Amino acid sequence: MGILNVTPDSFSDGGKFVAVEDAVSRAAEMIREGARIIDIGGESTRPGADPVSLSAEKDRVLPVIEAIIDECPDALLSIDTYKPEMARAALEAGAHIVNDVTGLRRSPEMAEVAAEANAALIVMHSKGEPGDLTTPRAYADVTAEVRDTLAQTIETAKTAGVNSIAVDPGFGFGKSHEDNLRLMNNIDELLTLDRPILIGVSRKSTIGATLGSPSSPAPVDQRLFGSLGATAVAVMRGATLVRAHDVAATVQMLEVLDATVQAGTPDA
Repeated sequence: MGILNVTPDSFSDGGKFVAVEDAVSRAAEMIREGARIIDIGGESTRPGADPVSLSAEKDRVLPVIEAIIDECPDALLSIDTYKPEMARAALEAGAHIVNDVTGLRRSPEMAEVAAEANAALIVMHSKGEPGDLTTPRAYADVTAEVRDTLAQTIETAKTAGVNSIAVDPGFGFGKSHEDNLRLMNNIDELLTLDRPILIGVSRKSTIGATLGSPSSPAPVDQRLFGSLGATAVAVMRGATLVRAHDVAATVQMLEVLDATVQAGTPDA
């Protein structure tokens, strides 16, 4: 899943793809690099980001969805939003997947929107409200709480009629650096949910803090190799969807990882 932020203030690539032609060019590039899904977001979730009105989010996102479909008609598009009205408009414009970073907490009707369109739904574990999603919270057992919360969210989505549901443990959202790394190492504990697991560690602050320190993290543009390392561990533990900025490098890593694992499997 290639990340396409059509925002002026995202932490990594804010402002790069605000123009529709730049966004379409980047989407086409990521598809050539091996992205199967393009995840389009019109509102940043970074700490301190200004909230975005529904109308402004639509103005940012809908022309991009329509232009990508014209340029890349076979592209599989995801809308990264917590607003049901935005999700509905994006699906009507041609998107196929809803990616809700609040995991239906803020708007349970998001599941009904996905069900009505027969769209896939990705639900992420998080705490707090938009604008305060990344502040670390306390957990007795972060993996167990994430698993149990996502299990309840899945039931909510199923009750609304959603057929295709994936889960995201929410790396970087409401967890300490230690909690984030522990989650990646314990991804296999989420396999009991019997749903595809998406992970998104790309360039996030925990990667920067691990490569440097919490007070002096590695710069965002120097977090690729760290992101790949955490991604590899999570995939080895059972994650099957990867959300990334650096599509070419991530695809290459996954191809070699897969080839290595397959080579170690005895012939039937």
